[in-house]
Amino acid sequence: MGANRRGGFRGVAGGNHLREGRRGRGPLICLLGPAFVASLAYVDPGNVGANLSAGQQYGYALVWVLVGASAMASLLQYQSAKLGLVTGKTLTKLVGDRVAGRRHARAWTWVYGGQAFVMAIATDLAEVVGGALGLYLLFGTPLWLGGLITGGVTIALLSSLRSRGEKMFEAAVAGTLAVVVAGFLGALAAAPPEWGRTAGGLVPHVPDPAAWSLIAAMLGATVMPHAIYLHSRLAIDRHRPEGRLDEPLPRLLHAQKLDVGLALVTAGAVNVAMLLLGATLLEGLGGDTVEAAHAALGGLWAGAPAIAFGVGLLASGIGSAVVGTHAGAGVLNELLPFRLAPVVRRLLTVGPAVLLLATGISPTEVLVVSQAVLSFGIALALIPLALLTGSRAVMGAHADAPAMKVVLWSLAGLVVALNVVTLATL
Repeated sequence: MGANRRGGFRGVAGGNHLREGRRGRGPLICLLGPAFVASLAYVDPGNVGANLSAGQQYGYALVWVLVGASAMASLLQYQSAKLGLVTGKTLTKLVGDRVAGRRHARAWTWVYGGQAFVMAIATDLAEVVGGALGLYLLFGTPLWLGGLITGGVTIALLSSLRSRGEKMFEAAVAGTLAVVVAGFLGALAAAPPEWGRTAGGLVPHVPDPAAWSLIAAMLGATVMPHAIYLHSRLAIDRHRPEGRLDEPLPRLLHAQKLDVGLALVTAGAVNVAMLLLGATLLEGLGGDTVEAAHAALGGLWAGAPAIAFGVGLLASGIGSAVVGTHAGAGVLNELLPFRLAPVVRRLLTVGPAVLLLATGISPTEVLVVSQAVLSFGIALALIPLALLTGSRAVMGAHADAPAMKVVLWSLAGLVVALNVVTLATL
């Protein structure tokens, strides 16, 4: 198989790569898992900072952003998984192949790989800062030391879990996700929102021009570029362990819809809970948002909600850092013209995070800004995904229908428009 002069692919959707396993007898639930790994990226500390800030500054007005972003994330995660299952190649590998087939390929490789590297650092920065903040709230650990601990634990956990196989990795991540869900939904139970105002927040409305940058941060935190890239790899690792599908393709695609639906509904509920906590506890108040929320919860139910909140934040920081390191390693290795070991990349990320924490800058501000940066990487993942899944040369009979193409390109247009408006209102 080779790239043609236009950067397309010959025979990607043909040949023996679609040879299907013939089992198809086990329960569908046994095929779930990849989406729950990817969904942990959707409840990372960046989400905590952005969503709590949205509730603090605008009350319930931006609930619609999270609902729309979660629906968008579900669609893109399924498309990425479908791409991996049908082609046997990751999104980043296919993008890399297409870039290599263009004129000035090396320059394009540096440009596209460079933006992916920036997005990986922005992702990791939020996770390290979030883990450090969780340790500080629970144990009083200095923030700079918490950053070092989070980075070290992440590297050790990822190495240990990956060596035990894909199912063990998925189970560990799912367990971490359960802790995050329990932490934030438990905290919300102690400070229930006003449900009438919550329903009112489902109506799209931008309170003022300053809200655009926060909307971008909420979108960047929810539709994370590295999670879009990652899902195709997760689907391949789980269902094409030896280059061959372990179940019939229609059954796997059906399972992916269920997997993505369950995982992203769960993650979406947690994100909305974060915003509602901010609206209930902090609306109109100042101060560092995450620390203020923890302090407010400390006065309820003998401090139990504050502990649940802190545990949820710590679990989201460490768990999403493990997933993010795994995703970033694959993305960068397939896009950059050189190899960068996960340990080296983690060290490059921990350094800036520790320095920022040592300066005394607001951790929540770091979290929100990092997520706003991520919003600029969404279109750079979405557009290649739409091109590839819409191509019959790549997907064969599983290429997107015209209606799906319209949806994907409309979403890409909306994201680019948001990026432009965000820059214009800074």
